[in-house]
Amino acid sequence: MNLLPPSIADLSDDDLLDLYTAGASAPWLRVNFVATLDGSASAAGVSGSLGGPDDLRVFDLLRRVADVVLVAAGTVRDEGYGPMVLHDADVAWRRAHGMPDHPVFAIVSRSLSLDPASRVFTEAPVRAVVLTSDAAAASETGVALSSVADVVPCSPEADPGSVDVSLVRDALVARGLGTIHCEGGPSFLGSLIAADAVDELTLTIDPSLEGGAGPRIARGGSPELRRMRPAHVLRGAGDVLLTRYVRAEPPARVSA
Repeated sequence: MNLLPPSIADLSDDDLLDLYTAGASAPWLRVNFVATLDGSASAAGVSGSLGGPDDLRVFDLLRRVADVVLVAAGTVRDEGYGPMVLHDADVAWRRAHGMPDHPVFAIVSRSLSLDPASRVFTEAPVRAVVLTSDAAAASETGVALSSVADVVPCSPEADPGSVDVSLVRDALVARGLGTIHCEGGPSFLGSLIAADAVDELTLTIDPSLEGGAGPRIARGGSPELRRMRPAHVLRGAGDVLLTRYVRAEPPARVSA
């Protein structure tokens, strides 16, 4: 008796897109992470060595269908992000489906510790969006960054030095960017969970034990459990498991 999940190798890209977009209607915030069996979100400080080729395949497909790719500034630096440029096959698919060639790259940074000369901005095929605090947006750094990106303040009225992740989500949706694909990092995911802003988690489980000081995929406190339900589980090369979970209950948005 074979109790293992179906193999991703038996599925075409169109099959996978059908699986990963089922029931997802904009506005929709999807979070994508990889973790080891013992819960580490990284190995040797980065996530790139985890997951393998099938995780990367799904990663690329999820970007293909996104209006915007949302990442916290720390993850952009730690993981060495470049400009948000998709592969030719993804661009062709998006054109065939009436979408812009590339998704918008949206970066969350409370303090605006970002370099306007970075390739993330200077070589971007689409003008990036930076979501920050009201105080940072009005600073000299914010003004300088506005020459290469749209700088959007997202602070609650009571605290102009903070970023409200609910306002981040609302700001993207207001721009017509309703299909949001978030790639981290852990502290940002913790804030999204606390605000009940996560509609979906796609989690690749790498069959390895990190056994060190690697972070969980989420950090921070949440007022209560956010219930999710499994949508599918697939098996990839090297026995990775590619899982998809969607929210089990209607959102009860709170400010975080």
